[in-house]
Amino acid sequence: MSCSAGISSSRASGSKQSAVRGSSAWGFQGRGSSCGFGGGLRGGSVGGRWGAGSGSGAGFGKGSCFGGGSGFTGVSGFSVGTGGGLCSYGGGMGGGFGSGMGDGGLLSGNEKLTMQNLNDRLASYLDKVRALEEANTDLENKIKQWYDKFGPGSGDGGSRRDYSNYCRILEDLRKQIAAAAVENARIILQIDNARLAADDFRLKYETELALHQGVEADINGLRRVLDELTMTRSDLEAQIEGLQEELICLRKDHEQEMKSVLGSCGGDVTVAVDAAPGTDLTKLLNEMRAQYEQLAEQSQQEAEEHFLEQSTSLQTQISTDAGAASSAKKEIAELKRALQGLEIEFQSQLAMKSSLERTLADTEAGYGAQLSGIQAQIGSLEEHLCQVRAETKCQDREYGLLLDIKTRLEAEIETYRRLLHGEGSGSGFERSRNLDLSHSRPDHPERDSGKTRVTKTIIEEVVDGKVISSQVSSISEVKIK
Repeated sequence: MSCSAGISSSRASGSKQSAVRGSSAWGFQGRGSSCGFGGGLRGGSVGGRWGAGSGSGAGFGKGSCFGGGSGFTGVSGFSVGTGGGLCSYGGGMGGGFGSGMGDGGLLSGNEKLTMQNLNDRLASYLDKVRALEEANTDLENKIKQWYDKFGPGSGDGGSRRDYSNYCRILEDLRKQIAAAAVENARIILQIDNARLAADDFRLKYETELALHQGVEADINGLRRVLDELTMTRSDLEAQIEGLQEELICLRKDHEQEMKSVLGSCGGDVTVAVDAAPGTDLTKLLNEMRAQYEQLAEQSQQEAEEHFLEQSTSLQTQISTDAGAASSAKKEIAELKRALQGLEIEFQSQLAMKSSLERTLADTEAGYGAQLSGIQAQIGSLEEHLCQVRAETKCQDREYGLLLDIKTRLEAEIETYRRLLHGEGSGSGFERSRNLDLSHSRPDHPERDSGKTRVTKTIIEEVVDGKVISSQVSSISEVKIK
């Protein structure tokens, strides 16, 4: 069980506020249940301000809960608020209390009475809190007893419960989950098989499409060859018709000649000539007819042989030309495919060239900008280096001058030490020293460099190793060019 309380006050805009805050919480957890108690109290103000109280409690488990709260404001400007809540079998209770007062209220002159009233009300509130805690304790004890008697682990009610229905439900759900998993695996397998079949059909379609395109190209080539053969055939048929017409003309001429010869030999003319018997004209005509027929048959046979030879040679030439044309068409198709591949490669090379040119331009621009920046940095560093060198030279000159002064001073100190240790026997003496300081002025490097030698004569009186008096007798400066 824990409890906390606090009192706070503040002053703003001419009014005084005071508040009392408190809270308490207590709880326990049993077998499968919990119960808790919590509360808080809050203060408000007096003198035209407001006051309120609130309380809350929370828990979980089976049961019911209720809560409530109230608040009121007194006639004298005093405000009080309380609140509480209670839950059975997992809940909580709480209350709130608040008070306040202002400088301009009715109780500004009687603060002692107000505080006494507040203390009385606070005592009554604490009594209520104790009563609620006792009630909560009773409820918790009852709940604990009920759990011990009828809880899941008790000997009375817990062991008599039958969970077989839940086991059957869980087994059915497990079977459904396993069946769903198997169905899901089967569907995934079907999807994979369908995807593989689709890939196979796609490959087959692409192969058949390529074959179809090749066959279409061959058909187009054969159609052109067929057109050429048709034209050649029409030319040969025209030649055959011309030869047949010529043969018909020859036959007609031969018949006309035969008719004219027969006509000239016809008629009844009787001539009696006492001469030897002449030649038989009929026989002669028959012989001439036989000769002409033989010549005609010979010429026809020669024409047929010539036609057959020409047609055979033409067919051979057509077959060879068709083979050459098909091979040429295949070669043309291969060259076209190669040309298409080369064009695609050329386009890809052009695209690559353009991309490389853009990359080169971007790289050149970037490196140009970097180079300009580096050159600017180099220029600034060179200027800084020149300044550093000039400063180094000046510091070198100053260092040389200081080193010279240091050596002279060390020599003089050594002389003083030798004089002090060797001649300091209690007698006083006077000595003089000359300081020869040569220095240059490096402050203005643009002027003509010059040196100035300063000579100082110092007279000191030493008694028993101690300097009694020291004075500068003369100072001289000599410029050295």
